[in-house]
Amino acid sequence: MNETIQKNLKYKKYVVDSNLQYFKPHSTKIEKTFADEISFSLNRNSKFINPKYFYDKKGSELFEKICSLPEYYLTRTEIDILKNLHSNLSEYLDDSFRLVELGSGSSVKTRLILDVLGEIQNKIEYFPIDISEILTESSELLQRDYDDLHITGIIDTYEGGLEFIEKYDDKKNLIIFLGSSFGNFTTDEGKIFLQKINSIMKKEDLFLIGLDLVKEKKILENAYNDSQGITAKFNLNVLSRINDELDADFILNNFKHVAKYNEKEQRIEMYLQSLVHQSVIISKANLSLKLKQGELIHTEHSHKYTIPQIQELMKITGFEIKQKWLDIHKHYSLTLASKK
Repeated sequence: MNETIQKNLKYKKYVVDSNLQYFKPHSTKIEKTFADEISFSLNRNSKFINPKYFYDKKGSELFEKICSLPEYYLTRTEIDILKNLHSNLSEYLDDSFRLVELGSGSSVKTRLILDVLGEIQNKIEYFPIDISEILTESSELLQRDYDDLHITGIIDTYEGGLEFIEKYDDKKNLIIFLGSSFGNFTTDEGKIFLQKINSIMKKEDLFLIGLDLVKEKKILENAYNDSQGITAKFNLNVLSRINDELDADFILNNFKHVAKYNEKEQRIEMYLQSLVHQSVIISKANLSLKLKQGELIHTEHSHKYTIPQIQELMKITGFEIKQKWLDIHKHYSLTLASKK
């Protein structure tokens, strides 16, 4: 990437060593966006917080704990599928592909894709995009296990990271979006986001997406109401982040975690419910917030899909499905697609 593009995108470059570098927007840009979004989303009759703000350092660590919970089938099921598609996926790749990951987290599942690339490449390039600083830690851990791994991290929103990738160079990309994170989008937002991915892709690029499937209500609700209360801590942590970064005075004990499955809309709905009448000041968002007892702040949707819905979604957003994989219980799917 030339220095002019880097400057125009408002990124600062950090070089750790010859195999690891990362780019990060100037902190004022991140803070301004966070404050503006919180000011908008909490100053409404139907209050909400965008789920992308779950993932500060503590939130990312809590989510990693969620992934190992017995009730949370999504991660282990996706890992099982990834292990089984190993040889099948390699049929679509060659030594000129770079791996781009949206929401890298701790990179547990990433290793399974890197192993596929490692069999056909002498030098692996990996571009993780994550809004959390955990990206730098996970990248360093990956480097210990992969001698020929070259990492360029982008600490930013998905949209910002995709624009970065589009302008970086002309190398072929395998873009992966795992963990059913796509389900967090509303129907309209999801279509727009897939169109965004499609728009930055070259004809030779590939896109691998993980999507959770419609299943029994009990299985779904248990996954988001675990017996250890880790998901509740994860949900409440977003208020701690607002306290820390936007100078707010949320009292966490005044809220409880709520998660339920809406069968009509095919989605888990997650909320923070106010247990009392209360007032909250969010200084950097210039917001004085009043909440009634029982009032809900929506924090996440997790949409579930049927196979025909996935096929239609990919079609209308400009993708051609190359292959799809399911687990034996048909609880989860992985879909590989290219640009039409």
